[in-house]
Amino acid sequence: MPRFDDIYEYESDLDGRGLSVGIVMSRFNPDACEGLLAACVAELTRLGVAAGDVEIATVPGALEIPLALQTLAQTGRFDALVALGAVIRGDTYHFEVVSNDSCRAVMEVQLDSGVPVANGILTCEDDDQALARTRQKGTDCAQAAVEMARLMRAIGERRP
Repeated sequence: MPRFDDIYEYESDLDGRGLSVGIVMSRFNPDACEGLLAACVAELTRLGVAAGDVEIATVPGALEIPLALQTLAQTGRFDALVALGAVIRGDTYHFEVVSNDSCRAVMEVQLDSGVPVANGILTCEDDDQALARTRQKGTDCAQAAVEMARLMRAIGERRP
């Protein structure tokens, strides 16, 4: 049985005090997106992120989210970013294109910039499914953003 006594493990930290968070929200499917935003901001506040340390940019749709995220990341002002949107299946292949490409591009932003991005772009079959998921997903994204910002700081500050 391996021993883990000498292995350092980073602890989960949900303390949002002193963190700056940028949010990019799609205006397409506004009921779902506004619900995601409300839940996310409420959770960021509960975690201690000051209102003055949150910036929100809105974009037309999910495919525009990654460029806005990238631009925010390049400013160097943010400890974490959040992508919020809702892609709802229609009758064409467009759903798959938007879902896949927006997700891939959001991942590329965080990997290329080193700024954590919590992906809250819902991909749903219908409006009801999207609305049912907004509160939990918005909350989850706020927690992921804070936890990943703290983890990135802890990794950068750790000295053996």
